[in-house]
Amino acid sequence: MGSDWIRIRGARQNNLKNLNLRLPLNELVVVTGVSGCGKSSLAFDTIFAEGQRRYVETFSPYARQFLDRMDRPQVDAIDGIPPAIAIDQINPVRTSRSTVGTMTELNDHLKLLFARAARLHCRKCGRPVMRDTPDSIYARLQERTCGRSQQVLITFSVKIPENFSENEVAGLLAAQGYTRVRRCAPDILEVIQDRILIVPENRARLVDDLEAALKAGRGRVSVHPLGPQGEKNDPWRFSSGLHCADCDIEYHNPVPNLFSFNSPIGACPACRGFGRIIGIDYNLVVPDESRTLAGGAIKPWQTESYRECQSDLLRFARKRKIPTDVPWSHLSPAQRQWVLEGEGAWEEAKWYGVRRFFEWLETKSYRMHIRVLLSKYRAYTVCPDCGGARLKPEALLWRLGTDADAAHARSGSPASGDHGGAVPLPGLTLRDITLLPLGRCREFFAQLCIGAPLDEATELLLGEVRTRLAYLVEVGLGYLTLDRQSRTLSGGEVQRINLTTALGTSLVNALFVLDEPSIGLHARDVQRLMGVLNRLRGAGNSLLVVEHDPQVMLGADRILDLGPGPGEHGGRVVFFGTPAALLRSRRSLTARYLRGEKSVAPEEIRPTGNPNQDAAIEILGATENNLRNIDVRIPLNRLVCITGVSGSG
Repeated sequence: MGSDWIRIRGARQNNLKNLNLRLPLNELVVVTGVSGCGKSSLAFDTIFAEGQRRYVETFSPYARQFLDRMDRPQVDAIDGIPPAIAIDQINPVRTSRSTVGTMTELNDHLKLLFARAARLHCRKCGRPVMRDTPDSIYARLQERTCGRSQQVLITFSVKIPENFSENEVAGLLAAQGYTRVRRCAPDILEVIQDRILIVPENRARLVDDLEAALKAGRGRVSVHPLGPQGEKNDPWRFSSGLHCADCDIEYHNPVPNLFSFNSPIGACPACRGFGRIIGIDYNLVVPDESRTLAGGAIKPWQTESYRECQSDLLRFARKRKIPTDVPWSHLSPAQRQWVLEGEGAWEEAKWYGVRRFFEWLETKSYRMHIRVLLSKYRAYTVCPDCGGARLKPEALLWRLGTDADAAHARSGSPASGDHGGAVPLPGLTLRDITLLPLGRCREFFAQLCIGAPLDEATELLLGEVRTRLAYLVEVGLGYLTLDRQSRTLSGGEVQRINLTTALGTSLVNALFVLDEPSIGLHARDVQRLMGVLNRLRGAGNSLLVVEHDPQVMLGADRILDLGPGPGEHGGRVVFFGTPAALLRSRRSLTARYLRGEKSVAPEEIRPTGNPNQDAAIEILGATENNLRNIDVRIPLNRLVCITGVSGSG
């Protein structure tokens, strides 16, 4: 770059008092001072605004008409400013389609990685589905026979077309040399390729037989082990395509969008990729589980309009010997299921259940009062088709890793993608990975070993995923999950995610302007944040950070202290130099706090008055997010501070 400094002359934005500054490039500069002294006016409204305005000016007039017009900040001149990027605490995301995975672009890398390196498992039997070749089939036959000689019968199937007869198809096969043909189904012929002994001497002949059978059988072949008397045993089936030969299920080739819930190719058709649907919430239908069926446990049937449904419930319950004087919480699961699901339609003179009642109401939803009634019992519920995974079932059949990798990542907790809830399948699905905390997700990919063939593109993808996960953990976000919705993140979390995204893109010769990136961080995690900031600087970037945290200030290359007061009393340079020089400054109020001459709280705090010692907010069994069923008693009329490491709850 032509200049080693950003030269600012006559900055008068907001309350700045005609500042003249030279800020060094390729350094970490912290801007600090009392609240309202002009820190943001200088960093964001002047330096970043001018850098962004100049960048927009490079576009053509046609492109600029689609962008917001940016006014020039009130400054005489700014020279040597590089392209500027602002990373502030504003969380602009409002859509539930945006997650931590989409913000960090990790979802884009994962969908490419799954399309190239994941292994498919059959949705019915759970066995791995892979493309077979004559050589791989021969190797698997050697494994199954444990190296012993075994006589086998190699066959393939031919389907009889509708416009051909069996004799015509048999004649065509005979013309190709296949004379041993028999019907095994009304429209299927089984053709014998060869009877051969599996021994090393017959390898070439066996591979040729398998290649010919795969070609004539359209990619499918069966190998029947023969008994001592030549009788056929259950066949070993193989396929050259993505086809489970045992279950006869065909699968499609994976494409990256199959693993994206923001694409119609991969999104669950029921919830359209949101993971939730609006439906009847039975917790609202039965809000008080201490009530009995006779005592009004089913809330919507306690009005005069639907008193008949309550009478039907009690009448059918007596017939089925369902107790109506027992609290709902004491009913068995089967009895609750009977009340909610029913046993048949109303027209059949059977108990219709709560579900069919609401389905009937849906047919009357053109009436205003019916829509109002339905809205009282509707809520967002987990999609029953995808279980909240957002993806089509086909996408959840693909897995990465081994049994050991999955067990280490899950740490004893069950994964959502286990096949049928029985024996866990090896590896993790994309859904399982997005549910892991980023710290454990990083460990999973750190030890993940993808077998051959591993091409250069797959290796680059795996390296990029590992790098970005490492950055996220370094800035103290290891407790988040990739499935966490972006709109639920705090401003500090969004800022640190954007910081790691910028680091992952390997930008150089840029100016990063940050707004208090340490906010919300425990002291333990601030050092990790400093590591990321130093890495950005080491890559050849310049950092201008508005900050009050002492660890960040003392770790900076230079500190710019504005003040001396807020508003009209601010906007001037009190100090500009190294942290060591600031500690010796006598003019700076910030320096007095850093030296310990002044403190935030008085030495002794005495409660005023005599409040009721028993007055408190009691929280029992809190389990929201990562809370572990805790009981807390918070006294009233007191200043109570809640602290802990980032992500502790």
